[in-house]
Amino acid sequence: MASSSDLSQLRHSAAHVLAAAVLRLFPGAKCDIGPAIENGFYYDFDLPRTLTMKDLEAIEAEMKRILSENQPFERIEVSREEAKRQMERLHQPYKCERLADIPEGETVSLYRNGEFLDLCRGPHVERTGCIPAIKLLSIAGCYYRGDEHRQQLQRIYGTAFFSEKDLEAYLQQLEQAKKRDHRKLGVALNLFVIDEMVGPGLILWTPKGTILRKQLQAFLEEELNRQDYVQVMTPHIGKLDLFKTSGHYPYYKESQFAPIWERDSLEKAFQASRSCEELRQRLEENATVDGFLLKPINCPMHVRLYASQPRSYRELPIRMAEFGTVYRWEQSGELSGLTRVRGFTQDDAHIFCREDQLEDELSGCLQLIHTIFTTLGMSDYRVRISLRDPKSDKYIGEKSLWEKAENGLRKAAKQCTQPVTEAIGEAAFYGPKLDFIVRDVLGREWQLGTIQIDYHLPYRFHIHYIGADNQPHIPIMIHRAPFGSMERFCGLLIEHFGGDFPLWLSPEQVRILPIQEDVIPYARELSAQCKQKNIRVSVDDRSETLNAKIRAAEAEKVPYVWVVGRKEKEGKTVSVRSRCQPSHKGSYSLETIFEILRKEIETRQLPESMQK
Repeated sequence: MASSSDLSQLRHSAAHVLAAAVLRLFPGAKCDIGPAIENGFYYDFDLPRTLTMKDLEAIEAEMKRILSENQPFERIEVSREEAKRQMERLHQPYKCERLADIPEGETVSLYRNGEFLDLCRGPHVERTGCIPAIKLLSIAGCYYRGDEHRQQLQRIYGTAFFSEKDLEAYLQQLEQAKKRDHRKLGVALNLFVIDEMVGPGLILWTPKGTILRKQLQAFLEEELNRQDYVQVMTPHIGKLDLFKTSGHYPYYKESQFAPIWERDSLEKAFQASRSCEELRQRLEENATVDGFLLKPINCPMHVRLYASQPRSYRELPIRMAEFGTVYRWEQSGELSGLTRVRGFTQDDAHIFCREDQLEDELSGCLQLIHTIFTTLGMSDYRVRISLRDPKSDKYIGEKSLWEKAENGLRKAAKQCTQPVTEAIGEAAFYGPKLDFIVRDVLGREWQLGTIQIDYHLPYRFHIHYIGADNQPHIPIMIHRAPFGSMERFCGLLIEHFGGDFPLWLSPEQVRILPIQEDVIPYARELSAQCKQKNIRVSVDDRSETLNAKIRAAEAEKVPYVWVVGRKEKEGKTVSVRSRCQPSHKGSYSLETIFEILRKEIETRQLPESMQK
């Protein structure tokens, strides 16, 4: 089986073949970059016209010709200045600008295959003929360097594998993913709405979608109660200085909404400024200008709640949880359904504890996350220990505290039966973390829950507790979020279950279909009994055929359909059809079917297709 590094090398080589094919068909094309990505590769181009799917077919055909030519990949090392001359000769301005990022005097590597020459670190496969299976997938718009003020380019996505069999399996997976796409299913099942008048990346939850979210939240709240969390609520907006103190504003300034300046302070700053640039500097740097920020994160407000009263070592640990909505500025082109939004709710919690409590608290967090994932049929997950990059200057705090936190996570991760890996450079700016990578039913990986050890925010906010020695001590802070984002998690669940939610999660659990008009009162009587037992139910008493009603219920993925006619009315029974538990089919007494549903809901039973 090919390793991920082998596949990455193959796909990056395929990206070069793609660029070579585009230049053959569009000789004036300007090339930017073409990296390998998780499931394939892409290359960005500045082209004289907008590409069509027909163009994509022609480019793929040309790529296959280049593969058949079996061109060698040749590495050439030159000075930065010589590389620039080469790129200027080829009329590749984006490559020239990329070269400006490389320090003067450094050696630069170029790669040639056939007539195509590219600026590239490599490595590549030996020859183009070593790429046995390729497929171009789609075209998208993108901005040069991700800057919406720069030139818009066209991005061509593709994939490559070491065999046609693997490629075909992946393409079948893509077809399944299209059928499960939460953006389509969410509309079809009437779960959420994205309205341009409200704003892109801002989710409107319908009544059905709200039920789904509330059931997830209630599930987590049960677990929080078992672990003695306290729930809090904080506002959607806070003073800018709060987020400057925490470090979130300077570190993540570009991914946040612009500050909201206090009117009187803004007026004074405006009057005192001689130019727009001076006003901008006052707003950005002058602490006398009061500003507010849409909350990008919950942590600082929880710290201030901790600091709102004296704390004793006897009170710790304090486990503070909130389903808090936060706001991030995402570029329009990066928004995607529920998985990339501008306003989202985190199932956030912060644990303030002593050093001697850290190990037990981490163990409790791991247990919580494992319970959630296994209950939802996501027991196939791995754990990534995300560490700081010692070469980077983006991290705050002392090296010794980082080492202590990283070793604490390594020790905690040993409790996991799941695979554990380490990743340099993936830590948050204030601390290392455990990231949980879940594999869904289609084999796709999603980064969901996280646990972080933080020695630094407590220092920055000067919070403490009085220890047994009657002296102040700084607590350790654990950040943890099993779902991560309610929006993103719901998007994943829609695709994971394909809309066929387990009974306890389903917005509508039972639909009753009366066959004859004279049994409609019996259907409504059954509906009333369901509601008394907190079962979400509807009655389809339309004057349609039974088959039409059944098709409607199937399209809306209702877990249980009860068909009732005169026979069922007389016998006080129901004829059952079940999507999630197909074995529950046939005629049942009311007592029996209600007991079946009660047990299935209370145990949060998975659909039969997902049970091992």
